[in-house]
Amino acid sequence: MNLATMQVRFRDWLVTGSDDDAAAFGATAIAGLHVYQNNYRAQLMGCLEVSYPLLRQFIGDEAFRVAAITHIDAHAPRGWTLDHYGAEFAQTLQALHPANPDLDEIAWIEWMLGEAFVAADAMPIAPDALANVDWDNARLVRSPSLRVRRATTNADDVWTGLHEGHEGMESEMLAEPAGLVVWRRDNVSRLRRADDIETTALLTLATDAAFSTLCDTLVERLGEETGIQRAGQLLGDWLASGIVVAVENEGLEQRAELA
Repeated sequence: MNLATMQVRFRDWLVTGSDDDAAAFGATAIAGLHVYQNNYRAQLMGCLEVSYPLLRQFIGDEAFRVAAITHIDAHAPRGWTLDHYGAEFAQTLQALHPANPDLDEIAWIEWMLGEAFVAADAMPIAPDALANVDWDNARLVRSPSLRVRRATTNADDVWTGLHEGHEGMESEMLAEPAGLVVWRRDNVSRLRRADDIETTALLTLATDAAFSTLCDTLVERLGEETGIQRAGQLLGDWLASGIVVAVENEGLEQRAELA
């Protein structure tokens, strides 16, 4: 067995624990192999614990351990760094606990707050930069740190309560459809809940940045007058909060200068 083949078999055994892969190294190697596998799995467990401390606190050590083991069994690291390991943990929780959407929503919050913190920088737009914008052809540029998803529970309240040190936090289903918004502003990752209309608008913006498309989407939902008014109100809020960081007109970018 050449070195390349040995490395592949060793990697496969670390991930699966297959007897066939272990046999390739001989019976005397089994004890040593188990040391490597234990270190491998312990390191991945540690990554998940560091990435999801409040989720772990919420569901308890044993439930978290079971979920982490399930995730490790199904998801081997794919990159050169473990920084991104755990990105799919919310999906694992969704599969394990389909009747508890609060768990994958809390996991999403924890992961995306970390992602937002290390996202690329973006300068906020200055109000006077909007004076000459042709809004019929304007395209909105989202903050690179922006993350949005639909929500069915008060996971944001639970996460915030845990973050502030409150005990006994309980989750509940939302009475109306809503969404979760995560982004970074002033070097701080931020979380807030959005109503269904704003969530739809932000998700639309992710696939089509044209301001006219945003207006069309809201007009379809709310009617012409209310839809146009809501589009303007949302744009103002997004510009003020740093969710939208620039407006482009056919290659001409309207953006603030750094102070």
